[in-house]
Amino acid sequence: MELTRIIRPALVLDEASGTRIVAELSKRDVGRGGCWNASTTIWQRYTGPWDGAGGTRGNSQLVGTIAVAYGMPIRNHITVYRVTVTEAGADAGFSVDSLCDEALAYGGLTFATCARAELAEPPLADPFHARR
Repeated sequence: MELTRIIRPALVLDEASGTRIVAELSKRDVGRGGCWNASTTIWQRYTGPWDGAGGTRGNSQLVGTIAVAYGMPIRNHITVYRVTVTEAGADAGFSVDSLCDEALAYGGLTFATCARAELAEPPLADPFHARR
């Protein structure tokens, strides 16, 4: 099973979908009895809420991490560019696709249906060795 995947081309979430996803992940925060820990750079899925002393992780194990970039490729969009599933996540039945699908579902998306970043074609000639 592939535990880390660089997403090429990257997934691009439009403003409306991204806003819904971030709001739902925040509602399901590990500190509030949920299983997500979302920041501006990563969304982490845990096996359950953090139940340790002082709000620490405790018995909860990291399932996987979704690396995101806010404001990319344009303002108010979110780009998903790397996903990692831990061994604990794989043992629990998660894959890169299913981890993404769980988070993206809050915005009405799936890994398969999500828009992709447009990639420019590489130059035909090597710009460092171009003929003069």
